[in-house]
Amino acid sequence: MKTVGMQGAHGTFSEMAVYQYFGKDGIIAKGYRNFVEIMQDLESHALDDAVLPVENTTTGIIARTYDLFKYYHVHAVGEVLVPIVQDLITLPGASLSDIKEVYSHPEALSQCQGFFEAHPDIRAVPYQDTAKSVEYIKACNDLSKAAIGSSAASAYYHLPALCHAIQDSKTNTTRFLVVTWKDYVPADANKTSLMLIINHEPGSLYRALASLADKQINMVKLESRPIPGRMFEYLFYVDIMGTPADPAVKEALQEMKKYCVELRSFGSYRAASL
Repeated sequence: MKTVGMQGAHGTFSEMAVYQYFGKDGIIAKGYRNFVEIMQDLESHALDDAVLPVENTTTGIIARTYDLFKYYHVHAVGEVLVPIVQDLITLPGASLSDIKEVYSHPEALSQCQGFFEAHPDIRAVPYQDTAKSVEYIKACNDLSKAAIGSSAASAYYHLPALCHAIQDSKTNTTRFLVVTWKDYVPADANKTSLMLIINHEPGSLYRALASLADKQINMVKLESRPIPGRMFEYLFYVDIMGTPADPAVKEALQEMKKYCVELRSFGSYRAASL
């Protein structure tokens, strides 16, 4: 059996990502309260793999996961895209006029701002995760409390969805990375994620990225994040098409190192299909 770590409980979108990527046969999906615990268990080999959300089409980068790649020696080996359909889940018999509070993960609440703007008397309440929010309102047995979660959470906790697909974007999708403690590159890998800390000199970022352009390498993502303990200094996350096994990528990375204090790949993997 393969044990795969994920954030949250049964019925979360992370669980859906686990089963979408691995299937259900021979898989134990182990839920965690936070991403740090997942990384710790992964690095200590208590987990075989983990599935972490890193980006959403509505809210952008999920910084609290991306920032952990700097501190843990884990490797991204896969990518999965999960359509995020957020339902308003209630107790049986509840109507929209009964609802006073809606519980969910902060990320889910932020993806449904239009719903709350249309219903200003309903208060958004941050909670541990989407599935735990559904579990909580069921335990409360209070018609004035609802949750935002997946159809899987609705089915798991046997509660109805009063409103379907209340997220702001109908193309709302979360990108997950499959990570492991094993250092390998899948045979079908065609995408690489990098972390750069640039020399603190004029033009360093431009020259580093020009190394990719000079070799006709497609950069598909660039994000900046603050460096803890260094005021107003930033590191960069870069996704490129190709792997260090490709001669052009290998040469570009060698050139980029000239302009970086630190350059690290945290994984190559097969890009997920849209």
